[in-house]
Amino acid sequence: MNHRWRTLATAALLCLTDLGADPLSPAPGYGALGYEPPPPGSYRLPPLGEAGDGEVLDGHGRARRLHELFGDRIVVLSFIYSSCSDVNGCPLSTSVLNRIKQAMDRDPGLGEGLRLISLSFDPNHDTPEVMRAYGTSLTGGDDSGRWLFLTAASEQALAPILEGYGQVVQRRHDQEGEASGGFSHILRVFLIDRERRIRNIYSVAFLHADLILNDVRTLLRERAAPAGAVAVAQATPRAGDDKAGYERGDYRTRSLSLAARRGEPADLLALARQPPLGLPPVPVPAGNPLTAQKIALGRKLFYDRRLSLNDTFSCAMCHIPEQGFTSNELATAVGIEGRTVRRNTPTLYNTAYNRQLFHDAREDRLEQQVWAPLLARNEMGNPAIGWLLDKIGALSDYDGLFEAAFGGRGPSMETLGMAIASYERTLVSANSPFDRWYYGGEQGALGEAARRGFGLFTGKAGCSACHLIGPDSALFTDQGLHNTGVGYRASMGVEPQTRRVLVAPGVYLDVDSDAIASVSERPPSDLGRYEITQDPGDRWRYKTPGLRNVALTAPYMHNGSLATLDDVVAFYDQGGVPNEVLDPLIRPLGLSERERSQLVAFLESLTGDNVQVLVADAFAAPIGDLRREDPDWAHGLQTGP
Repeated sequence: MNHRWRTLATAALLCLTDLGADPLSPAPGYGALGYEPPPPGSYRLPPLGEAGDGEVLDGHGRARRLHELFGDRIVVLSFIYSSCSDVNGCPLSTSVLNRIKQAMDRDPGLGEGLRLISLSFDPNHDTPEVMRAYGTSLTGGDDSGRWLFLTAASEQALAPILEGYGQVVQRRHDQEGEASGGFSHILRVFLIDRERRIRNIYSVAFLHADLILNDVRTLLRERAAPAGAVAVAQATPRAGDDKAGYERGDYRTRSLSLAARRGEPADLLALARQPPLGLPPVPVPAGNPLTAQKIALGRKLFYDRRLSLNDTFSCAMCHIPEQGFTSNELATAVGIEGRTVRRNTPTLYNTAYNRQLFHDAREDRLEQQVWAPLLARNEMGNPAIGWLLDKIGALSDYDGLFEAAFGGRGPSMETLGMAIASYERTLVSANSPFDRWYYGGEQGALGEAARRGFGLFTGKAGCSACHLIGPDSALFTDQGLHNTGVGYRASMGVEPQTRRVLVAPGVYLDVDSDAIASVSERPPSDLGRYEITQDPGDRWRYKTPGLRNVALTAPYMHNGSLATLDDVVAFYDQGGVPNEVLDPLIRPLGLSERERSQLVAFLESLTGDNVQVLVADAFAAPIGDLRREDPDWAHGLQTGP
């Protein structure tokens, strides 16, 4: 038996020395990486969600909890089955983990801080005895615990673990429907930190020992998270997200909660009527009082792609719930058919409190604001108000909804605006660690670094001059407009000599700015508030955003030009970009590196504790589908044009 499993387990390792013998195209993990990866610690790995747990069996048949076996180590977890014959499947992950194990044997620090786990999803065949023999054939009987080979008591016991990781596994069947002994699955290997959070997921294209080792060493260098920080605040998605496997149905992004994608309706009306700690009462215009019917209708409209010209684009395509109700993957928004929008998508968290809307403050009521993106050619592209209203009126799933919400009034410019505005007013989020410390008196809610950052925010750094904090509540905005120099820099074409360009997940190159400009479309001009007032003093002035949930809403500034909170703090520390109408409040701050870090820790403490509730509610919202409304469309799909 040992000889049989040794043969199976080493099949993958043979590919390391005989790549040309395999008629399949070997995965990159079998060969040299082909490029120099970035140095460990030079990049960040935002958390992607909690690592799943469940009961497993070790090589001696003892029942253990998976998290228990993680110990106080970083973990690389691979789901396999021992009889897999797909060279770019389980044998690939085994080969890559074997290379990592060799590196651990050479580097005691790596060996002490990392654990490898291969967990079988074929418990009927891969018994503890089989997995022990499988592991022995690879490690020579190494009992150091650096590489564990596990299984489960049954498929039922394994199911919640697979579900927790979003690992889809299907048993193959023959033409008669009988199980054929193999499995169909997408190879994914998970990197898990000491806090049981998933930090990276490797598909076949990016499963390489050198990349994983770099990521492990990056995690080993991380400083301890500040006390009082919450997991959701640390799970900050960033522009330049890993697009590996983007075309697949099981693609996973760094977006918050996307892996689960389970909806759970929330009582949004109650939330708006009693906002969380740290927020004042929600302002509601007398002409549009909040009701459950209006909120539900507005929520339906917000997520309905049929509100765009070509039935492909909803409000939520730019204001993505799991990305902070903005878009973490785009510096500036993109509308229907890929049309460029010149500004960054503003978050909708706490938009109910905004007295001025859009970056240039050209609107002052949510009811009116909603029509600008609906009619903009480069956003949702509708040709006219009446055209869109007629379209909605013809959709059967809206029958009676407007009338029920507005006392018998049907779809109109006013009622549509009032409905969407009603939903947006419920997106209030607070009761953050800062709120519980500052307004709730909970001393342990905020870590030391964040408390020192608050002192800088209100003192040396002077941030609170624009991002106001009141005695009973804080919106972190003065509702005004300021010129920080960001708009001036973009208008004047002031660029650094080189710019960092993402060329692969986690891999950046410094490219000459002139070379980029030679192949790029010149960005449209943007003079900010001046375009509204024609007052020269308003050049490059933009609205002060609120800072609640700011850790979730990267990238930053009106044009998305600053990718991280560290970049934002560094920008203000240097005094913005000098120009003749620079706001007098903008000045060099003289912060130390430690003070910058403390200021970022404070900003990360502003994430509300109900973010997951609002995202889950968004996932529960109905999404309009043209196919359900147009029998001719469905007939054309079946018969062809």
